[in-house]
Amino acid sequence: MLALRAGRAFDGERSIAGPVTVLVEDGKIKAVEQGRPDVAGAEVVDLGTATVLPGLIDTHVHLCADSENGALDRLPGFTSEHLDAVIRDSLERHLRAGVTTVRDLGDRAWAVVEQRAKHRQRILASGPPITSPRGHCWSMGGEASGDDALREAVRARAERNVDVVKIMASGGFATPGTIVDDCQFTEHELRVVVEEAHSLGLPVTAHAHSLRAVQQAVAAGVDGIEHCTCLSGGAMVVPAELMDALAKADVAVCHTLGVTMEPPPHIQEAFDRMGMSLAAKIHATGRMYDHGVRTVSGTDGGIGAGKPHGITAHALQNMIEAGIPNTAVLASATSQAAKACGVSKGVLKPGWDADIIAVQGDPVRDITALHHVTTVVIGGQIVTTVLPTDRRE
Repeated sequence: MLALRAGRAFDGERSIAGPVTVLVEDGKIKAVEQGRPDVAGAEVVDLGTATVLPGLIDTHVHLCADSENGALDRLPGFTSEHLDAVIRDSLERHLRAGVTTVRDLGDRAWAVVEQRAKHRQRILASGPPITSPRGHCWSMGGEASGDDALREAVRARAERNVDVVKIMASGGFATPGTIVDDCQFTEHELRVVVEEAHSLGLPVTAHAHSLRAVQQAVAAGVDGIEHCTCLSGGAMVVPAELMDALAKADVAVCHTLGVTMEPPPHIQEAFDRMGMSLAAKIHATGRMYDHGVRTVSGTDGGIGAGKPHGITAHALQNMIEAGIPNTAVLASATSQAAKACGVSKGVLKPGWDADIIAVQGDPVRDITALHHVTTVVIGGQIVTTVLPTDRRE
């Protein structure tokens, strides 16, 4: 048994005043107790004044992408060995950031799907996203057209035991020639994919930048929407009735926030032309949250130099800037993200998976504490720890 002693905890939903002791046994959380109870026979790790919380979950990454500009365009030229190396490096970056679960929403040659069990972190994967011919991310290999082909594409993913089906409902900035502020599929075609996936027990999330694509995706019954930028007529337009529909359907919206530098000039030009900016995305995120839309954290990690892997703390800072309370922001990367991914993680409660991190400071008061991860526990095993002194008993 492992006992983690800490200054305080965030259990995925609320803050717990310290000191706190988290007991872990057989890869599961056994108990979360205030104080310093007797834990005879346990390996005790004293984390001092640190805060313990569930391991973070990034619901939108591309592990095959190497965090350099043009990452997605180069995928067809990667050998399997190169893809493997990029995936390992991507996961290591997430690990250092306290991310213990990732949901990969677009790989090449099924590389991530086939490697899910080979790594320490929990990986959920969609495989190549379903896209229209020469549509957004077509180079990943997921092109399909027509009802029969769309159903077959879903079945092919089910046969490979994917965790989620992703469909490109609109074009994307990273694929030249696609129409970002328009639709790649009709509402009927989206519904075909949703119905086929749901019949096979799979959720569907839709990449959607255009307002019309978001509206059609919601009407088609998707479980999640990625980006949700609602571009229309050179601006981000988020009607109240759309937010009502998102909230009523309990759609998990991932705004893919977090950025470390400006995008390449050609993408910035497209942003400017369509009225999209980080400030506008942050404003829309706050409006949707206030309207009751379920928000989950994801970064689109890996797609460019300004979107590297391991920037969950940056994304959560953007949510704070949107006016969302710290506890809700933390929940978006823990309990709410786990709900969207369908995994028994994201909370510190008995019986749940023991994926736990410790950070210096209190993220409930100051979200930047997430930049200072000191300990990572996955499945009850300490993966990495940097203790202020020798605090093992």
